[in-house]
Amino acid sequence: RDLVFDDLARELRDGRVVPVLLGSATGGHGVTRLLKALRHESPGIVHTRKRLGIEDNGPALAQVIRTIHTAHGGKLSLARVLRGAFADGATVVSSRGIEERIGGLARLMGAMSSKLTRAEEGDTVAFARLEELATGDRISEGRTAPAPGATASPPPATQGVAIRVKDRKDEVRLAAALAKLCEEDRALSYVQDAEMSELKLFGQGEMHLRVTSERLADRFGVTIQAHKPSVAYRESIRDAVSVRGRHKKQSGGHGQFGDVVVEVGPRSRGEGFAFAERVHGGSVPRQYFSSVEAGARDAMARGPLGFPVVDVAVTLVDGSYHTVDSSDMAFRAAAKLALDEALVKARPMLLEPILSVTVYVPTEALARASALVSARRGQILGFEARQGWAGWEALRALIPEAEIGDLIIELRSATAGVGAFETKFDHLAELSGRAADQVVAARQKANA
Repeated sequence: RDLVFDDLARELRDGRVVPVLLGSATGGHGVTRLLKALRHESPGIVHTRKRLGIEDNGPALAQVIRTIHTAHGGKLSLARVLRGAFADGATVVSSRGIEERIGGLARLMGAMSSKLTRAEEGDTVAFARLEELATGDRISEGRTAPAPGATASPPPATQGVAIRVKDRKDEVRLAAALAKLCEEDRALSYVQDAEMSELKLFGQGEMHLRVTSERLADRFGVTIQAHKPSVAYRESIRDAVSVRGRHKKQSGGHGQFGDVVVEVGPRSRGEGFAFAERVHGGSVPRQYFSSVEAGARDAMARGPLGFPVVDVAVTLVDGSYHTVDSSDMAFRAAAKLALDEALVKARPMLLEPILSVTVYVPTEALARASALVSARRGQILGFEARQGWAGWEALRALIPEAEIGDLIIELRSATAGVGAFETKFDHLAELSGRAADQVVAARQKANA
């Protein structure tokens, strides 16, 4: 029996086997076997150093494996001591070159903790109040930053929701709470979408996001409401038009006068905004060219359909000015008036973001995954074997962002919970018909 366990320990150490341990957290079954495996079969610290390419001699070295924020103890960085020993109160430097002083050492046992004065090599302990330390960082004694260690990248988000606090007075607390939760869980992320005025929370699926919501309420006293995040639609134009814009106001003293003629036309998808001038004879002084461009950009911030305008060329070709009443502000206003009219005349069209999606599924679930993609207006580009995963396929497709929403829920249902996908922005494409009408109507209602 001892030979069997010794052989298991050696093959685990050499990376030839991966242990699978069964148990029940609610019943406490399998916990003792897990602890025995960690104690007797897991590689010792000497073998761990060898695997990581760390020399046996040198200053004390540890690597952070998890970050926890507690109600009373503040930030705790769980780390394994890979070499040497750390004393409470010692000054350490991280692999990012930041020096800090250890504010306490503790051994964690579930919800309980016991203070330590020293952490020896091989120990897994909590370093207290190292505020600049992050999961994956290494720390060392002395003033020389240690080389960074290899860490696993967090999985890409598969689902997102827009969130807002139930009580507005909790907005500041929400930001601080999310920062702590995302530091603890690197598979969780959030972003403030200024364009949509939404705070978006991203995670690994519906359950992950629901647990995060519960943690916000239980640990930080912040109750949130979640809803479907807005899609970053854009608009562009189909035709080229020429329009005059005139801004004229007269009151006591100096008035305001700006007059421009602009040619506005579409550009190829993805080329963005371009401004040029072909003014002859000084009809518009050069000093106002930048104001005309600024006015054009002002108009494109929200087009006639209610969304930012992209892929448009604007050329200033003519105009007029007044030696006294013309100003930067007047020409900026005139250009905006011209663009507002031009964008309507040029037959605007709605654009939706299209994502490049790679779906990972077992081979036997490929047909079901393909059907899911097609049902969401997806365009399947091809299939290939997933590298390093025997019996798995990678399905490549283009899917509108508006259709991604709860894809992970249906995908996991179709693959017994093991399917996953990655996304990245690919391009903008025209959305027409009833779907476009519904999007525009919803936008106009929101802006009303």
